[in-house]
Amino acid sequence: MHTTTITPGIRRGRRATLSAAAAVAALATLAWPAVRAYASAKASGPTLVVYSAQGYDSAVVTAFNKTNPGFTVTLNDNSTGPLLQQIQAEGSHPKWGVLWVDGSQAFAALDRQGKLLRGIVPKVPFNVVGRANIARDGSFVPTGLTATGALVYDSSQISAAKLPKTWADLLKPEYAHMLGMNDPTQSGPTYPLIAGLMNYLGHYTHGSTAAAVKAGEAYFAKLKHNGLVINATNGPTLGAIQSHTIAMAIIQSSAGYGAEISTSPTMRVAYLNPVTALPGTIGIDRLMPVTVQKEARRFVDYVLSPAGQHVMQTGDPQGDSLFWPVLEGETPANKVIPALASVPMQTTNPYVWGPLENQINAWFTKNITNG
Repeated sequence: MHTTTITPGIRRGRRATLSAAAAVAALATLAWPAVRAYASAKASGPTLVVYSAQGYDSAVVTAFNKTNPGFTVTLNDNSTGPLLQQIQAEGSHPKWGVLWVDGSQAFAALDRQGKLLRGIVPKVPFNVVGRANIARDGSFVPTGLTATGALVYDSSQISAAKLPKTWADLLKPEYAHMLGMNDPTQSGPTYPLIAGLMNYLGHYTHGSTAAAVKAGEAYFAKLKHNGLVINATNGPTLGAIQSHTIAMAIIQSSAGYGAEISTSPTMRVAYLNPVTALPGTIGIDRLMPVTVQKEARRFVDYVLSPAGQHVMQTGDPQGDSLFWPVLEGETPANKVIPALASVPMQTTNPYVWGPLENQINAWFTKNITNG
């Protein structure tokens, strides 16, 4: 008999984040901190409010303001879910000018609602994975890349030689009660992980996703039968590894690398084939005045400039800064991160999987988290 554990969420990569598609669809009370930030900006120039869930966002905004006089950028930093709830609550009177969070499913949903400015892609040298994560209509672009579904493990509990080699291996009795993951209704990177596995297990290419969803549901049901432990977010899941409640987990790559270089030197990250690309994604509000849109474009251009990328890589050195750059010529900030070419990574279509998030998360909650 296994125990499914639910632990309260922790901020950012280690905090609770609501399901992206559920948050976009949800109604919530207007968020007054964002309104105050918007209203308190300097009257001397255009005002841009950046809604962000990135660990380095404050450093980037500060650096941008220092190097771009006449423009005032303010920051509303929060978890992905609450930010999307604010956007939905603001409706046709938005206060956000830029959204910057992990994953692209929510952006696809906003684009379908007509809320994103299209054609915002800067003329910069995106690498192969960067190009693969640009919206087809140019309404959102990647700024960095991590992997969701990375196999983060404690090398003092299980050696690299004894790790599972494939996703099917995780179902073997020898790994019973050793594996954990996050709750997709709390952890932003987790729904992309689930959708990515469905995409892979169901051999999805185009057309109906029904077979892929069914294959994924069967797989997670077997993982649960094998003792899968669910925690809310990266922090509690990493804590379960550190306390030897479990030995490994399928979570976001940057969380594993952050633990390895900070609190848990025996933590390691491995990759089953395939993991799913999790781009840090940025988009601009189409309903903002033209002056604010111009400022937003300038901000996006800065983020994807060498100066902006440097701030991203230094602003949260034990957390979100541990990403792969999406631009040619840029390298990861820390040597603990392997070459991107060595990681078996797939990119899923957010316009296909984004609309299914509510349905899939509801099934997961009923049958895996609470089942």
